[in-house]
Amino acid sequence: MKEFRNPQTIHQPIGSYSHQIEIKGNERMLVLSGQVGMREDGTVPEDPIEQIDVALENIFRNLQAAHMDVKDIVKLTYYLVGEIDTAKRRELAASKLGGHKPCSTLLYVAALASPVYKVEIDAWASSPLHAD
Repeated sequence: MKEFRNPQTIHQPIGSYSHQIEIKGNERMLVLSGQVGMREDGTVPEDPIEQIDVALENIFRNLQAAHMDVKDIVKLTYYLVGEIDTAKRRELAASKLGGHKPCSTLLYVAALASPVYKVEIDAWASSPLHAD
């Protein structure tokens, strides 16, 4: 079971995230490697907002392969190269997450694995154990 909390003793979240999520009981964890904005066909859009969209879709496909859903995400870490429109980034993330607010960290980095990548997002997810 996951309990999402935003303690009243600190500021409210400045975006679509939760300050903390406590995981209790019989849960399984899924840890994803950083997902870049590369499409299944190997192409990478130039626009960093499109790269965020593709990277999130790659996360969702990984979740689906593990029989999980967006609501199972407990942590996202965004790695961004260069300034990316904050309002557009937040709007896209909120839309893609459908109101779900996992914990979130955003880092600006000098570079990623290739100069074509402007975005990388890693994720942690948790869901109840199911009897097989």
